[in-house]
Order: sequence, then C-alpha cells, then structure tokens
Amino acid sequence: MAFIEISSLTKRYQGDADCVEALRGVDINVEEGSFLGVMGPSGSGKSTLLAILGGLCHPTAGSVKVDGIDLYALSGEKRADFRREYLGFVFQSFNLIPYLSALENVMLPLAVKAMPTAEKRERAAQVLARVGLSARAAHLPNQLSGGEQERVAIARALVNNPPLILADEPTGSLDTATAGEIMELLQQLHREGQTILMVTHNSENRAYFDCTLMLRDGRVESSDCRRPSLAAAS
Repeated sequence: MAFIEISSLTKRYQGDADCVEALRGVDINVEEGSFLGVMGPSGSGKSTLLAILGGLCHPTAGSVKVDGIDLYALSGEKRADFRREYLGFVFQSFNLIPYLSALENVMLPLAVKAMPTAEKRERAAQVLARVGLSARAAHLPNQLSGGEQERVAIARALVNNPPLILADEPTGSLDTATAGEIMELLQQLHREGQTILMVTHNSENRAYFDCTLMLRDGRVESSDCRRPSLAAAS
C-alpha cells in the first residue's frame, strides 16, 4: 500500500455563471520517503491538489488516503487532528509571526502539546540546529535574510516530526543561490527519510525530485520517476 493514495480526484468550483473544474480524475500513488515535485502552468490544479492533500479543501469527488487514513471520511475535528499530527506546511511567503523570534516561531505548532515549555524550547532549538540556524534563534524575522526565513519556516514544519511535508513554492521568492541552498536542505531531509511533496514553477528543481508530475488543465499530463516503485498515473 502506498503512503499517499489519491484516486479519481475531482474538484469543481461553481461560479456565478459557470463551473471551473480544477482537477479532473487525478490518480497518484506515492511511497513513503519520496520527494515528489508537482509542476505545471498557472491554472493547472497544483495549488488545489496541495490544498486537498493538506485537508484544507474538500474534493468534489474521489478519495485521498495518507498512511491508510481516508482524509475526507474524517470529521472536521478529526481532520484538524490529522493536519497537526501528519503534516508540516512550508509556504513561499514564509508566514512567520513578525514579533516572535525564530525560536518562538518554530515553537508555535507545539502550543497545543501537553509538554513543559522548556521541552518545547529544547525541541525547537534542536530543529533550528538541524536547518543550520542555531546562531539566529533569538532574531526576529525582519533581522533574517529570505533564505534564513525559509529555513525557519522549514524548521517550524518539522518540529512536530510529521510524516509528510507539503511545500508550496518554497524557493519562489528567493534568488538562485539561496533557492539552491533550500533545495539542498530539502533533499537532505529527504535522504533522512522525510516524505516531501513540493509544488514549484522552477524547472531547475526537477533534479532534486524522485518523481515529477506535470499537471495541465487539472489532469496529470506526464510523470517522470526515477524510482519505478513510485507510480503516478492520470
């Protein structure tokens, strides 16, 4: 059984005058520990796919299973529990709280955990060290470079030890050199066993992926996989 199983996934948005079909019967299977890139032109369905996989947008039809859990068979409360326990989100715009330090930003997902504050700080410090930012833990976001802010965002996504990282254009606002550093970091996490699904427009990022899916008009147009056991089909 694949770690991620997406079957006949369809999403329609009903407007005032017409209906937009963002996804049209998408089928994807992804092994645990894979680094999957999702690419395609604007309007191809990339963001919709990421939102549905993240439990944020109910599909019109089809199913999404992660680790055998049928995501949209869960109640809203249980789906929120799933997001907290299974997912780490990384965004292009960082989404850091400007008045909190790097360490405090990384601690945020631990707020609902029943654990001593000192233990939360220690875990956040360990994850910051993992992304190479121990020396910047006390700095506010506006005192960090773009690449450093993205590393904080990645550390925040990792602090709960989630099985799956969902990354939405994490290098989109970075210069080429810094983007390369972030991709190297993500690849290192992948080598350590982290499952990552990343949406990107940058074709240079393809070299880092186990498999690249090309979406067009809501369908999987093609897939390029280095690992034959990782399957993706339209």
